[in-house]
Amino acid sequence: MIHKSLGSRIFDGFNYTFLLVFALVTLLPFVYILSVSFAEPAEVLKRGFILFPTSFSLEGYRYIFSTQTIVNSLFVTIGITVVGTFINLLFTSLLAYPLSRSDFAGRKLFMMMIVFTMLFHGGILPTFLVVKALGMLNSYWSLLIPNAISAFNLIVVVSFFRQLPEGLEEAAKIDGCSDVGLLFRIVLPLSAPVLATFALFYAVGHWNTFFNAIMYINDSKMWPIQVWLRQIVILSQGGIGDSTQFDQNYIAPPSQIIKMAVIVISTVPILIVYPFLQKHFAKGVMLGSVKG
Repeated sequence: MIHKSLGSRIFDGFNYTFLLVFALVTLLPFVYILSVSFAEPAEVLKRGFILFPTSFSLEGYRYIFSTQTIVNSLFVTIGITVVGTFINLLFTSLLAYPLSRSDFAGRKLFMMMIVFTMLFHGGILPTFLVVKALGMLNSYWSLLIPNAISAFNLIVVVSFFRQLPEGLEEAAKIDGCSDVGLLFRIVLPLSAPVLATFALFYAVGHWNTFFNAIMYINDSKMWPIQVWLRQIVILSQGGIGDSTQFDQNYIAPPSQIIKMAVIVISTVPILIVYPFLQKHFAKGVMLGSVKG
């Protein structure tokens, strides 16, 4: 057993205290959001700041789900997130693999072109014109194809592929494995940590799809949930919006409750996915794959 000096124990105690206080401060906004979203309307109007409501209510959630539109938009967002993340990982992997190969002619030129897109962007209007010219307006493809590959994520995946032992590729080719089979049967399974990490990044991006949906989707029935939640917030504040989708006989609770309920609905589903991917972040899948 290692005996620490008095200075080391004091330093450790200070670190633990600081980290505990920092964690509590970080959790404070989430506790406040949950408390207000489940609080009684009268209590919210009476008390400005609520951490622990004296009584619970579902008025905010009843108002939000008073129409089938929100449920439909939730399924739309789930579909966009699942399909979009699959497209992102597929396209990123298919492009990253040849760029990671030293025998691929012109890979430096392609990498320069990819890095160039990180420094200079065409802008909103040219992107809109391209999407329109391709006939993707008012289509879910307008939310999936333009952002199919992230240049930064691609560069990281390329670097990861380059670190894979060449002995694995040589052994697979000796056994008659093709380049496509090598990618899907050897490279991708060994790249689970990096793919899981970027799957979460891509999924969060699709789940929060907002600006592109407003710009490319005109049919309100095709809106993802983020756009509809924005609509609800506008209506709760007495702003201009389409209120025909909601029950006109239902008395809306205070706007503060609706806002917090909206935040909970838009945040909790993607948080549920995180534990299933978190275990891959630090997992050493390469351990023992090649023995010297």
